[in-house]
Amino acid sequence: MKKPAFEFMDTELIPWQPIVEGRSYEKILSRDPETGSYTRLLMSMPDLDDCIRDIETPPGKVLFHEDLHEEVFVLQGTLLDPKINKTYKSGYYACRPPRIPHGPFFHPTGAISLEFAIRVNQ
Repeated sequence: MKKPAFEFMDTELIPWQPIVEGRSYEKILSRDPETGSYTRLLMSMPDLDDCIRDIETPPGKVLFHEDLHEEVFVLQGTLLDPKINKTYKSGYYACRPPRIPHGPFFHPTGAISLEFAIRVNQ
């Protein structure tokens, strides 16, 4: 099966669904129910307090997806990767094949990203 076809839609009519309540939310724009591949908007709430407190020893592990090809485009806000001392802002783009390490990220001003996730090992 493939993602469904549809014309332009107003994404403002799609409610934000919590991923981690109070921290991150998503709007699934399309999904392939067979493979689990999806396109979504990801909203990360501002976490400046956490960023200042934990910048030297960020919580969490380096992330990677075993079977997921991921593309991310930052629409607004900033992402901070303290492990490599890099900041990404609106207009930045990443393309990560499976098993490419990244993050974890802080979002000092909050952020909204457009993500494409394609399952590759079915």
